[in-house]
Amino acid sequence: YITIDRYYLYPDLIILILVLIRFRIKFKQQSKGLIRIMTWLFSLFNGASGFSGNSKAEEVTNGIDGTGLTAIVTGATSGIGLETARVLALRGVHVVMSVRNVKAGKEVKESICEKIPNAKLDVMELDLSSQESVRQFAADYISKDLPLHILMYENNFLPSSFTIFVEEGANVTVNSLHPGVIKTNLQRNQGFVASTISRVIYTFMKNIPQGAATSCYVALHPQVKGVSGEYFADSNIAKASKYALSPEMAKKLWDFSLNLTKLK
Repeated sequence: YITIDRYYLYPDLIILILVLIRFRIKFKQQSKGLIRIMTWLFSLFNGASGFSGNSKAEEVTNGIDGTGLTAIVTGATSGIGLETARVLALRGVHVVMSVRNVKAGKEVKESICEKIPNAKLDVMELDLSSQESVRQFAADYISKDLPLHILMYENNFLPSSFTIFVEEGANVTVNSLHPGVIKTNLQRNQGFVASTISRVIYTFMKNIPQGAATSCYVALHPQVKGVSGEYFADSNIAKASKYALSPEMAKKLWDFSLNLTKLK
């Protein structure tokens, strides 16, 4: 703690402290920038799967036939959700687009079908913030007597996705993934300074096709068949944080989810 009196008595000390604080902040910022650059550079190299952070959704599913599979994709009207739905439809998957805005969903469906005439797409209303909407969606889906092979949760605000793959006669497999830092429309609401900085770091961000790659890879690629309980990034198995691997945290989340959804 430095008083006003000491400020006048020891001006050099104040200057030194300010310089050190500035150096610390600058060094911290540069370190973060360096880490971002190094992460971006490493993402350019293919991992064990043969893909990298630079791979696109169509590339990681090239040659894969998804005919006969049915998938539910949330958030399918924009961003990664839209690209995921489009690429899955391109590979022959019957995609059920679960959306909050049905009108927007139908417009997206028409847009995809114009470019992929044989695409199988359905639009169903789903508001994930409403338990009533979730239960109504489930009831409507069951009434259609459709199978479910892929359930893909795309969230436009949190960097995570949740994919479940089910085959007849096989156990359910559950995996999570990180799409990466994506160039999305969320930046349009930033102020001038933030948007200016965003333009600079855009160089190190993924575009939408790259952001949807890991989702499509986990959903369709034969390399992931039978794989469960893994965390994926850049279309490769990655190391999850210690919290994600904690049995105690997992139980807390499970119990919280049961209580929240009233499924006990």
